Amino acid sequence: MTNTILTSSRALWNRSVCDLRSDEMLGQLLDRGSIEDFRELYRLASTDPALRQRIREIVARVPLPLPYFWLAALASLGEAVDYEREVPSYSEHTGI
Repeated sequence: MTNTILTSSRALWNRSVCDLRSDEMLGQLLDRGSIEDFRELYRLASTDPALRQRIREIVARVPLPLPYFWLAALASLGEAVDYEREVPSYSEHTGI
């Protein structure tokens, strides 16, 4: 799955293409994407239950700067979200 908006994302500086089937690329966008990237991911996730599930899985296992933002985005798309579930600490892994 390629997307021209996301292909030009600065978050994918080390990639020549954007393939959202790759958890690594999706994680890179969730970690370092711009607001425009986030809007496009949200738009794509609004019609793709598999993408929503993968976002949920990445949030649960990868330290991200905005994990609860993504959980709230998933909830707004009708996904059941457990806000009490512990997510990996971004600050512990980055020192920020």
